[in-house]
Amino acid sequence: MIMGDGAVKSHGLIICTDSYTVQDVVRLINVLMIRYRLDCTCHFYNTTQPRIYIIQHSMASLLNIVSPFMHSSMLYKLKSALSNPSNRKKIEVTDIKNNTTTCYDSIHEAARALNIPSYKSISKYFTNNKQKPYKGRYTFKKL
Repeated sequence: MIMGDGAVKSHGLIICTDSYTVQDVVRLINVLMIRYRLDCTCHFYNTTQPRIYIIQHSMASLLNIVSPFMHSSMLYKLKSALSNPSNRKKIEVTDIKNNTTTCYDSIHEAARALNIPSYKSISKYFTNNKQKPYKGRYTFKKL
């Protein structure tokens, strides 16, 4: 699927499953998430064409899983996403409660480390130019 219908995008990999049903795409996503521990979602190309989106921070794991089975001429689809540092937004997180500052390679990584259910909470912090600490505890700064 990746060799034929995979496309590297700015923040991960899209697998074009346009002719699949939504149920089949969800079933495939469940396998990728549960068995292979990849972070992926379903995006719609249009209202009837679901696609699997594998998020950037799962690309190294995906490369390890599938590279033994891929033709060497197709590995660029995975390696280009790994080697492009512009895909990631490094951030600095200050924990006001513990008076510590930690740098993370991506918003996703920070969300996972802080047990924030969705990286979108941090993204909205930046989008809305928040100054008040998130949950009264964390401040974020783009690096």
